[in-house]
Amino acid sequence: MLSAELKAFYMVARLGSITLAAKKLGLSQPTVTTQIRHLESQYAVELFYRGGRRLTLSDDGVRLLPMVKTLLQQEADIEFFLRNSGQAEGALRIAATAPYYILDLVKIFRQRLPQVEVSMEIGNSQQVLEMLEDYRVDIAASSQLLEDTRLVRRVLGTDPLVLAVHRSHPLAVHGQVPLSALAGQCLLVRERGSTTRSLTEAWLKNEQVNYGTLLEIGSRESIREAVLRNIGISLIARHEVPHNPDLKVLTIDNAPVMHEYLYCLKERRQARLPAAFLGLAQEVSAL
Repeated sequence: MLSAELKAFYMVARLGSITLAAKKLGLSQPTVTTQIRHLESQYAVELFYRGGRRLTLSDDGVRLLPMVKTLLQQEADIEFFLRNSGQAEGALRIAATAPYYILDLVKIFRQRLPQVEVSMEIGNSQQVLEMLEDYRVDIAASSQLLEDTRLVRRVLGTDPLVLAVHRSHPLAVHGQVPLSALAGQCLLVRERGSTTRSLTEAWLKNEQVNYGTLLEIGSRESIREAVLRNIGISLIARHEVPHNPDLKVLTIDNAPVMHEYLYCLKERRQARLPAAFLGLAQEVSAL
């Protein structure tokens, strides 16, 4: 019971918000609030100063935080050890921004180690790297380039950004367009934290292209559906555009290239299953 309450405290302390902590933990806001209040009342301590919409750690909360972080890391290490201690079985947890590159590796990995249980979560670049850093997954595939001495990084693949439009869109008559063709257009983008969105916005700003409206949609699948309904147009990595007669893919002059990276915590790269997956990625990239 105390473990759940400490996890709630740690996540609220990190994010400064009950709402965000509840989302990360997969719990309801009232549940997280109850866990925090129970922890405080049980030990007669105030862990947060409550004022406005953001919670601030109290002095006792500041002292408790590193202890809880160490405890949760030890718990994650124990769980990781137990999952990877078998000779033939075990479980490998993967998070990825897109399935396109990682699934080819998963297929080969499962052929070689059929007894290993593999699970995969999909999120944006920020989310999957947070999952790795929080020990919620063992391997992360992300298009975000992260320079961090705690991580091992491998390149999975590369893709240029292309423009996806509906076949009836005025731009669909072209095969290639300059970036300036996006001026005044309704642009469909992922949520903040997406590398594709960050790259798109930086490129447009650098080239001083003023799009018309920005429509934020929370998944690449939903963006493709919006393009198919001719709601707007979107810059997408070429590998992510499905084959569909109603979609037209346009190349763009001097389009930047997106890289997909594979990450693992250095402290866990020698463990049996992460090491096997990293070795497979290096083997495939050398072909």
